[in-house]
This record gives sequence, structure tokens and C-alpha cells, in this order.
Amino acid sequence: MNSTNIEKRAYTEQETAAYIGMSRSFLRQSRMEGQRKNRTVAPPFIKIGRAVRYLKEDLDQWLDNHSKLNHLVCVGGMNA
Repeated sequence: MNSTNIEKRAYTEQETAAYIGMSRSFLRQSRMEGQRKNRTVAPPFIKIGRAVRYLKEDLDQWLDNHSKLNHLVCVGGMNA
């Protein structure tokens, strides 16, 4: 079997950042801080020894769970 044809299931932090379009800094901070008020919840991750990995199916579900916006609504009477 040719190893170049294997589809990856677990992504590194750098691969995950590129896949979801967020920074590595976002991934690190959200992993360390956990769920905080008014912050985007980080995608689920796994640890294998010291290595942090993100599973493709978790990333796809995390992306699907975010609302799709057609436009932003002004809140609190502030004008854009």
C-alpha cells in the first residue's frame, strides 16, 4: 500500500489551524483557557502522550455547529 494515498484522520495543530481557518494561537489559548464567556469554544482535541491532535470528524462537526450569517445585526442601538 502506498502511504501517500492514506487520508489523514488526526491533524496537528498547524494542519488544524489551516483546515479551520483560525490561528494556532486561537487553538492554544482556547485549549488552555477552556470555555469562557463571550469566547468561541475550541474544537475538541485529543492527547497522545504530549502530542495534541484534532480529529477530522470533530473539526467538521465543530465547523457545522457554527451559525451561518447572512448579515450582522446591530445590537444596543449602535450604528455601524
